[in-house]
Amino acid sequence: MASTPSSIHIPAFSVAGIAVRTRNSEEVNPAIARLGGLWNRFFSQSWERKLPSRGDDGRIFGVYSGYESNEHGAFDVTAGVAVADPDGAQVVPGASRVDIQAGDYLVFTGQGDMPQMVIDTWVRIWHYFAENPQVQRRFGTDFEAYEGPDQVAIHIGVLLQN
Repeated sequence: MASTPSSIHIPAFSVAGIAVRTRNSEEVNPAIARLGGLWNRFFSQSWERKLPSRGDDGRIFGVYSGYESNEHGAFDVTAGVAVADPDGAQVVPGASRVDIQAGDYLVFTGQGDMPQMVIDTWVRIWHYFAENPQVQRRFGTDFEAYEGPDQVAIHIGVLLQN
């Protein structure tokens, strides 16, 4: 996979699904990691079919939001689908909604077996930002868009350079 990300401007949109709050330091410890359980619950309870007025593209999203600080602080992760009517998500018990911020994003793609390909793509992202300190993350909303069971495009919100 290409190590250089592409740049794209994303309009605001909403994702509805189920969410957990975690931090990267907890996700490396299987005893307290929450993301695997979040995704297992999402698929085992068929959340992709429960949500009303789903977006048409059929993609599943993992949205990172509510950042306490940066990649070392706590954040929310929502597993869900894009919704055409953001308010409709609130009528599904247990569902939560997150609004993706409009703005500039760097897109890193991964392909391979789950969940390792997602982990490997995040490692590439962390290396990219460590090696390119002039590129500033926004820490507003970031998201994974799953094109299928073995493909991901991870979108990282960045501040435009002048």
